[in-house]
Amino acid sequence: MAHLFGAERLHLEFPTRTVFDEVTLGIDEGDRIGVVGRNGDGKSSLLKLLAGRLEADAGRVTRRRGIRIGMLDQADVVDPGMTVAEAVVGGIEEHVWAGDAKVRDVIGGLLADVPWHAQIASLSGGQRRRVGLAALLVGDWDVVFLDEPTNHLDVEGIAWLARHLKGRWAADSGALVVVTHDRWFLDEVCTGTWEVHDGLVEPFEGGYAAYVLQRVERDRMAAASEAKRQNLMRKELAWLRRGAPARTSKPKFRIEAANQLIENEPPVRNPVELSRLAVSRLGKDVVDLLDVSIVYPVTDAAPGAPTDRTVLHDVEWRIAPGERTGILGVNGAGKSTLLGLVTGAVQPTTGRVKRGKTVRIATLSQELAELAEWADQRVSAVIAEQRTAYRVGEGSKAVELTPGQLLERLGFTNAQLSTPVKNLSGGQKRRLQLLLILLSEPNVLILDEPTNDLDTDMLAAIEDLLDSWPGTLLVVSHDRYLVERVTDRQLAILDGHLRDLPRGVEQYLELRRQQADAVGGVAAAEASRPIAAGGSAPVATTGVGAAASTTVAGAAASAALTGAERRAAEKERSSIDRRLEKLQAQIAEQHEKLARHDQGDYVGLGVLGDELAELEASVAELETRWLEVSEALET
Repeated sequence: MAHLFGAERLHLEFPTRTVFDEVTLGIDEGDRIGVVGRNGDGKSSLLKLLAGRLEADAGRVTRRRGIRIGMLDQADVVDPGMTVAEAVVGGIEEHVWAGDAKVRDVIGGLLADVPWHAQIASLSGGQRRRVGLAALLVGDWDVVFLDEPTNHLDVEGIAWLARHLKGRWAADSGALVVVTHDRWFLDEVCTGTWEVHDGLVEPFEGGYAAYVLQRVERDRMAAASEAKRQNLMRKELAWLRRGAPARTSKPKFRIEAANQLIENEPPVRNPVELSRLAVSRLGKDVVDLLDVSIVYPVTDAAPGAPTDRTVLHDVEWRIAPGERTGILGVNGAGKSTLLGLVTGAVQPTTGRVKRGKTVRIATLSQELAELAEWADQRVSAVIAEQRTAYRVGEGSKAVELTPGQLLERLGFTNAQLSTPVKNLSGGQKRRLQLLLILLSEPNVLILDEPTNDLDTDMLAAIEDLLDSWPGTLLVVSHDRYLVERVTDRQLAILDGHLRDLPRGVEQYLELRRQQADAVGGVAAAEASRPIAAGGSAPVATTGVGAAASTTVAGAAASAALTGAERRAAEKERSSIDRRLEKLQAQIAEQHEKLARHDQGDYVGLGVLGDELAELEASVAELETRWLEVSEALET
């Protein structure tokens, strides 16, 4: 492979610390590199050095002559005086850019809901970020540097971006270097990983799963000062091997070494034990949404248009003690409204909400308003006002930790305990916010986009803490890895209704692609019309990138699967096997509940019977899908 970039003995120093010291690395054609590391260790600075936006204090960066470099920086802003069209395609005539499949795909994948002729100044921060990303991706580049490109993208947008980057260049051409905390994205796109730490850049082969495997081996052989990080990564590795084995198909080193590392590692969670503890704290009732609908008035409706909008329609959701559920949906689908119904912040238009008497709900919100009252106080003073101890674990294995020890588990150092809250970084404030919520001892915890401002190490630490937390957990997040990691069930809000997803996030994306296909004919018809002022770009796809998507069902109709389709099908079948195993365990437990239940309580027996029927229906649906995928793999 041809060499594109080289960095020799780079040294970068800021007034308070040394960022890089004697760093040497290279980028070849075909490289797809993910950059990970703690916040503040220099990931963004590394990209700026390579792209030529920052000069090193010593060393040099060499680039192949004539190479075209594109970069999306976190600080990049689009001229607010421009329109979306001007920012993305410039002065190119419409018939020219509309004939370019790549440009249409980018606009459809990122800007389907953004008015094409709107002023940049009138857009939200997330929309401006997507416009900047679209403006970069429509260009022709040999090397693309992306700094947190998944920010402000939902699950579908992230899936589209992964497909676009994987198909942007041929296998042995072009190069990508991306900084992101989205671990699913790293695994899906990257073939190599750079870890930035302690002034060094350490390369690893493969995506995030391969990086975890190799890093555990490195930590196992490290000094005692690395023991805490080692144990944490062993647990992360245990989940990767048990919960998503398809992720480990990429590494080219011995999997046996990884198996030796985890052979004595306990399961990540004990669902039965967690459920039992949660019932003892919560009682039998948590929150039940019964035939709930939410209708909002439309204040600026055009003449003749509907004057109200139904966000949720006849939703029934009985939240069980110890339930761990992820909620998926596009922006504006009603996720926040659904959480508001659970917390009581939103009242239903019709239907009713029933809450258990012992329920204590806490929400980790996207904002940090909870910390405002302590802005001028030191971290140590803030935690001194809370509980003096926090119990982690279950039964005889329970451990009592002080708030300081919990802060240590969440990445705080002794020096940072004396830091005023207002001077903490975004990630540190996020950790402190979570700790204060946990110290209040809620038994229902709602996480609303909890991954903002957190690096991969800190995400793993928080996931480790949540594993030992015995209450009911509801998660809204665009971080696919987090949702699959900490929840056992996923629900989607589609057209105002709540739908169970036995096959998880992958099934949600398939349903969204089906919706996109259903409206594709309408979009294609609109594409032939001139764009009216303020209208949207004429593309035949929606935010899910329907033109670029391929499902296993569609592939089954062809003569044979491609390599990528076959890998996707094998991964889906493995996921189905795991879900079927989990459901069978739940069915066995449900039968035990029926046997233990008072046989004279016909109402209670009926409820348990209905729950058993739902589980068996999910098994039937999964088995049907398993047969479809297996048939596709055999063609």
